[in-house]
Amino acid sequence: MGAMSDTRFMRPALRLARLGYGLTSPNPMVGAVLVKDGKIIGRGWHRRAGEPHAEIEAFRDAQKRGHNPRGATLYVTLEPCSTHGRTPPCTETIIAAGIKRVVVGTADPNPIHSGRAFKILRRAGIVVKVFGVPRSRGKDNVSRPGRLQAELQTLADECERLNEAFNHWIVHRTPFVTVKAAMTLDGKIATAGGESKWITSEKARAYAMRFRRGADAILVGVNTVLADDPSLTVRTKLAAGRWQMGKPIHRIVLDSLARTPLDAKVVSNRPTALTTIVVGKHAPKNRIAALARRVNILVAPTIKVGRASSRAGSSAASPHQQINLSWLLKKLGAGNVTNLLVEGGGEVNASFLLGGLAQRVAFFYAPKILGGRDSRKAVAGQGARSLAEVIHLRDVQWKRIGLDLLLTARVV
Repeated sequence: MGAMSDTRFMRPALRLARLGYGLTSPNPMVGAVLVKDGKIIGRGWHRRAGEPHAEIEAFRDAQKRGHNPRGATLYVTLEPCSTHGRTPPCTETIIAAGIKRVVVGTADPNPIHSGRAFKILRRAGIVVKVFGVPRSRGKDNVSRPGRLQAELQTLADECERLNEAFNHWIVHRTPFVTVKAAMTLDGKIATAGGESKWITSEKARAYAMRFRRGADAILVGVNTVLADDPSLTVRTKLAAGRWQMGKPIHRIVLDSLARTPLDAKVVSNRPTALTTIVVGKHAPKNRIAALARRVNILVAPTIKVGRASSRAGSSAASPHQQINLSWLLKKLGAGNVTNLLVEGGGEVNASFLLGGLAQRVAFFYAPKILGGRDSRKAVAGQGARSLAEVIHLRDVQWKRIGLDLLLTARVV
């Protein structure tokens, strides 16, 4: 098969991989198809951590359909696993099945394992073609026909972008952080009095739930809890305006003085076992004890900050202290939180963005202007001291959702 066929069959593998969105963490999303005599004989995708990988699902699908995979080509979006984990290495199954050719969308982002499967498969006499490798490690050296170069690179980028959260976590062992906010055109998320419901349309709010479905955890500051009492759940908009509850998700509240009310939804609504209140060492012991009877408590170190930004999520233990977010991200990463969605107020958002701790933004803009020097900003804090320090964005994409606009971009 040539490059044209490779692009043709990698696309359905990508579509299959996306079926695992929000379900596979802390594993990546992976799709695979088996092709023999120019026809797909088996399809598979990784459904959940601990369950069979995409390649194994494709082999099982082929067998159910009465097809023999010997001599077939395997298309898979990510380099097959080559080590023993919860499941045996896929390389062993691929070799045993008699596959003659393997086409891979992108290499394993883990530098410890990257390329290992390719060596194992090639030693077994299997032809291996790789579209790309993670950007952080440069481009691959696959020879590409000129007229297909752009298409091959696009597919390689799609395979990598599919698991950008996993890729970040596997290398840095901290979550991939997305800061999400809904605001007016002049960047305001609430009035001076704190009124914020609703700035964007119901259609935009329903679309925003997609970000929660893809995340392992949602993080807010205690000011958001005090002002809005959010449930921080995953819901799906159904016909006739009804909402259906989705997967359970971890809920994290920055609250170093333990001010979260005991009747707040994040404390009283099930599953409370998925709620963590992050407090500082100066929080009142009686408040910590009361909250600990209902939810998880994490005592975090604090750091000194300037007075102007010391209220990040009202997580200040004193006018000059706030939760050490770098420490918190390492703690969450160690707990297999690969994808963190920050839905804080202006101070919390600023702490992540201006602190260099966010990798992506998702900003919803409503066609409204609030104005007012005391209105709440989407990104507050001390701000950049000069234009040389401003946060730059790349891979910028705009999407229209009804009358609202959604900006998604990577933080440089």
